[in-house]
Amino acid sequence: MNRFAIIAAPLLALTLAGCSSTGSTRVVQQAPVVVTAPVMNTPLVASPAQTTQQALATTNVANGFVDSAALALMTPADSAEANSAQFYALQFGRPGAPRAWTGTKGTTGSVAVGPYVRVNNLDCRDFTHTVKVNGQEFVKKGTACREQNGNWAVEKSAA
Repeated sequence: MNRFAIIAAPLLALTLAGCSSTGSTRVVQQAPVVVTAPVMNTPLVASPAQTTQQALATTNVANGFVDSAALALMTPADSAEANSAQFYALQFGRPGAPRAWTGTKGTTGSVAVGPYVRVNNLDCRDFTHTVKVNGQEFVKKGTACREQNGNWAVEKSAA
């Protein structure tokens, strides 16, 4: 026998010993999995719905969206309706299409917005918010800009 046959024969036998056709099974152990980043239950970035809800909650008509004389006559329920109408008109309204709201004891109002205008990297819109309380009409005009966090703030007020 040559030297190659003397060395190769035992290696071939060991290799084939690992392959069995007798039906025995080999158990393979899986190595433990290492997690390098913590698992977060909440997303790091708010969803569009969460951002909208947060902006709606913090956009307040008392901050220049409604005439102060009208605010003094409005109930908290009236202010809540006016807030909602103001926010949704600014956020989603078509230019020139007023968004109406109805409060308590005959208090009503409407918000009309202009087209979006880009100012200093912010989306801005002109608005006109009309409120009727006890038969008296109050009108507030201005320009509101959407801040980076989604809130609308009055930048310029007129009337």
